[in-house]
Amino acid sequence: MSYTISQFNAKFPNDDVCLEYMFRRQYGTLTACVKCGVVSPKYYRVTGRKCFECKDCGHQLHPLANTIFHKSSTSLRDWFHIIYMFSVAKNGISAKEIERQLGVTYKCAWRIANQVRLLMAQGAVKLSEIVEADEIYYGGKRRRDDPRGDNKVGIVGVVQRRDSVKATVDPDPSASTVLPFLRHNVERDSLLMTDDSRIYYRSGKDFIHLSVNHSEHEYVRGNVHTGYIDSFWSQLKRSLDGTHHCVSPKYLQRYLNQFVFHYNHRNEPAFPVLLEAVVLRVQ
Repeated sequence: MSYTISQFNAKFPNDDVCLEYMFRRQYGTLTACVKCGVVSPKYYRVTGRKCFECKDCGHQLHPLANTIFHKSSTSLRDWFHIIYMFSVAKNGISAKEIERQLGVTYKCAWRIANQVRLLMAQGAVKLSEIVEADEIYYGGKRRRDDPRGDNKVGIVGVVQRRDSVKATVDPDPSASTVLPFLRHNVERDSLLMTDDSRIYYRSGKDFIHLSVNHSEHEYVRGNVHTGYIDSFWSQLKRSLDGTHHCVSPKYLQRYLNQFVFHYNHRNEPAFPVLLEAVVLRVQ
């Protein structure tokens, strides 16, 4: 199932419809005016402004307040369009592409992209059953004597097979940082699959730990492998290199959240999920 551009254009043809949507999502459940107390209040759009006014007392409600759209001069419909683009582009959207699509400055395009990525924060639900864990290194200049490279940033991830993934930036992955990450994101006594890295040696205290020895060219042993997390890393690297080319360590977590979001919503339309996240950020 997918959410097509035709469906998007039909549902959100202009700024007014987008603003009405935000108003209904934020204040559609109001049973009385918050100021005058009138039951079943009627609100009317204020001409020339992005707000609605109570018919009885004139109290104004601002549906864009405290959202990523707050105080933005960019068309609200353009914002919705970019959110839609993010929802269907599993390889990500660059700021240069947004600049070309909207005809705005690069600074404006970068800010829009950065704000949309805030909607893709990872959830708090723990993974369980069969979980794979691994770490990679991104960026920097590779040196021959160090497989991690020079100035490379570490990324640690866990994936529940045929389900969800979680990942975080870890500048220098070690047992002291990776094990707390696992305990925070994986249910205790879950079946944990890893490679032969020493980082995971002590994970047997919290999980049922099984590993494959990559250094001995062992990649699969029965049901023991790290194929799912390796597949996620492969998609992540191709997308970062192909779409964004280079990502600053300062903002890498937000880009990482974006790819985690797409992986976790790969079997459903992601656009409605992102619109819901816009409203949830206000509460």
